[in-house]
Amino acid sequence: MMPQEVPTTSVDQVPVDAVLLDVREDDEWEAGHAPQAIHIPLGQLAERVGEVPQDSGEVYVVCRMGGRSARATVFLNQNGWDAVNVDGGMQSWHISGLPLVAAEGVVPEVI
Repeated sequence: MMPQEVPTTSVDQVPVDAVLLDVREDDEWEAGHAPQAIHIPLGQLAERVGEVPQDSGEVYVVCRMGGRSARATVFLNQNGWDAVNVDGGMQSWHISGLPLVAAEGVVPEVI
């Protein structure tokens, strides 16, 4: 069985107005996430897939480093979405100086 090809892009290629799906766990999300992201932990994606916009073009999927988001990307693409994995995940997002927000009452690190 051939491994599934996972469409991948770097954080600097994610459009500003992109649909960004963050599949990390709740504690990771609360610590800091992209302002425009939609949060659905990977373990809940199958049951909550209807919450992922399907009519707005590509969905960019992010996790901490890229492993969980790669699995989510394959799942979405197999189910009719046009999904792209964000290489390096939120670690690369943070290092690149892209905006982060945190849960209410938590001050995100300013880069």
